Amino acid sequence: MLKKRAVFVLICFILLFGGIGPAPVPAKKNQENTGMVTTDGLRVRKGPGTDFKVIGSLNKGQVITILETNENWAKIQTSFGVGWVAKEYVSFQTTNLAITDKPPVSKKNNGKITINSLNVRSSPSLHGSIIGKLQRGEEVTVLSQRGDWTEISFSGKSAWISSEYVLVEKKGSKKKSTTQLSSNLAGVIGTVTATTLTVRDKGNLNGNIIGSVSKGQSFQIDEEINNWAKIEWKPGKFGWVANWFLDKTEAGGNKSEGQNVKNSTLTIIHNGTNLRKSPSAHSEIVRRANEGETFQIVSLQNDWYEIRLQNGTTAFVAGWIVSVKGNTPQVEKPGADMHLKNKTIVLDPGHGGRDNGTTGIRGTLEKQVTLKTAKLLYDKIKASGANVILTRNDDTYISLSSRVSTAKYHNADAFISIHYDSIKDRSIRGITSYYYHSFQKPLAASVHLATISQTKMKDRGVRFGDYHVLRETNKNAILLELGYLSNPAEEMLVTSEQYQESVSSGIFQGLARYFKH
Repeated sequence: MLKKRAVFVLICFILLFGGIGPAPVPAKKNQENTGMVTTDGLRVRKGPGTDFKVIGSLNKGQVITILETNENWAKIQTSFGVGWVAKEYVSFQTTNLAITDKPPVSKKNNGKITINSLNVRSSPSLHGSIIGKLQRGEEVTVLSQRGDWTEISFSGKSAWISSEYVLVEKKGSKKKSTTQLSSNLAGVIGTVTATTLTVRDKGNLNGNIIGSVSKGQSFQIDEEINNWAKIEWKPGKFGWVANWFLDKTEAGGNKSEGQNVKNSTLTIIHNGTNLRKSPSAHSEIVRRANEGETFQIVSLQNDWYEIRLQNGTTAFVAGWIVSVKGNTPQVEKPGADMHLKNKTIVLDPGHGGRDNGTTGIRGTLEKQVTLKTAKLLYDKIKASGANVILTRNDDTYISLSSRVSTAKYHNADAFISIHYDSIKDRSIRGITSYYYHSFQKPLAASVHLATISQTKMKDRGVRFGDYHVLRETNKNAILLELGYLSNPAEEMLVTSEQYQESVSSGIFQGLARYFKH
């Protein structure tokens, strides 16, 4: 009798609340497709957004494996790991590109590139497509040589470079002593000047990332080749770092002679970028540069590039807000994603199923646009190392009680309910953020401020809101109204790809800032 009563109670609970288990993660296609990069210097990031750290770059013509996509970003497999790129700079292929059959090779040799920006081509001809570039000092595996052309292994595939610019080391030949390539480094100490400096297993940008060191840490430099320094970054573990980011001193404390930056330029990526008199955010502004302007890099000081202006004088620009070409590594600031790692975030796309929510002047259904926002935000938060749960991942009706129960079941650190607004007055526009319990207000304020800053929408403030998903929970929960579908212009704006990217980035930044503090 007790067993029957327990089963009856369980069935009633499920019918009443719709269950409390996690909604399944958005379906991702496992099928791997290929694509081709359509621009030079395409940044590959740790996650789908500009808040994430750059882990490498790709050049026009390179072929990539695409693992999955969302509305604005593509997750790809590269020679330096899995990352995300802006989808607009990728030409998608319906089938995998054929790999040219290689002639039999009795043995493979190593080669070293002797110039910067050497074109890597798909075939042994100047008419072959450029699929990438190599820099001076990079090592390659030589598969064969045909007169003026050398076949190499590039990103796991056969490719070709000019034989004139590769120094091939035959198997069994005596290897050149590395001491001939390194300066006298006895007693030289390198102190990290970048906020975070990547450690690689080889002395070039194609080396695998094996760790990182932080600003202020000092290491004995064991070897230095082609602007890379070998250090013992952990007891018994050695790796290579870009020596542009090392302030070198000798054993007696004397400054070691620094290296000038050669054959490198940077491009401004934002209008109105400040160029300063010295490498500090508090330094005097000497002029403002606009998007697309290019400057020669003279030197690197901490996280700032010294650049040559047209009048012959120099100025400094923050390294994390420009794009670099040449043999100088890109300065990167720690991403906002570091503050969300291991947090549990529940995302609640409003409405769904038989509940359409509001309907816009042009027929936009609120339930559809809330899900679009939530999925973009899901990918960003997931890439930051957080545990992310969606209350729904498709057009399904979920009761309010079940949404609240999901946050409680997963012991959420934050619950974000996503909505779009409507009112009879079609002139009303803007974003409003709501909380119910006083402890929820700081989260609402942080997310609201970041979202307004990112989207430039009208600020309707952070307000008290008597909503079920906020009132009936003891979790840190907020509800966001991200624009008015009743305003014709705003309806068109909020359904655009650009707005969806901006608003999801704003919410992501707000969450990160909240947990940072």
